[in-house]
Amino acid sequence: DEPLGALDLKLRKDMQSELKAIQQRLGITFIYVTHDQEEALSMSDTIVVMDGGVIQQIGSPTDIYNEPQNAFVADFIGESNIVDGVMLSDYNVEFQGMRCRCVDKGFGLNEPVDVVVRPEDIDMVPPGEGMLSGDVTSVTFKGVHYEIIVDIKGFKWMIQTTEKAEVGDRIGISIKPDEIQIMKKSEYSGLYGDYSSFSEEFDELSDPNAELTDEDEVSEIGE
Repeated sequence: DEPLGALDLKLRKDMQSELKAIQQRLGITFIYVTHDQEEALSMSDTIVVMDGGVIQQIGSPTDIYNEPQNAFVADFIGESNIVDGVMLSDYNVEFQGMRCRCVDKGFGLNEPVDVVVRPEDIDMVPPGEGMLSGDVTSVTFKGVHYEIIVDIKGFKWMIQTTEKAEVGDRIGISIKPDEIQIMKKSEYSGLYGDYSSFSEEFDELSDPNAELTDEDEVSEIGE
């Protein structure tokens, strides 16, 4: 149960590779419990995602990541933008007032669905060229990419891109049909996938005039 949890990041990554090599060399099954999504994706042949002791999905790392069965799985394994949509017909979906093509079929006519788009699958384009457009509310440099939050019609999207934007910029987003994942509505619908709280926390931390509580001061000193 989370055997690498006490290790620092670099050593934990080294041990992930070492454990995977040992498992392959011995040819035996390991049952590995973790809350670290990166560990689950990099070390597993099969992943079982559970919530409250109930299995939500079983599959390969690529299946779990690319075809999540509900909003809980989509949010737990990686970052996800999850918006309300309507399946107009096979291969046609509408969300945020936009109709577009997708690669999914087999849903009911005008069936409400959850639309999932991974942040790395969104292309940033000029506002007039995008499927949707909105205002940048926060930008975080992550080393290999920028993590950008964009407010589009009140919904905060996350974009991961190597292109830089500034807070306040008006940008457009473009999404290819095969990068749009459609899920049936579930008990988890509406609970995940909007980065409004993420952006608000970032704005508060970035505000030089914001007052720190005693708890904030202790946390800041400890870090």
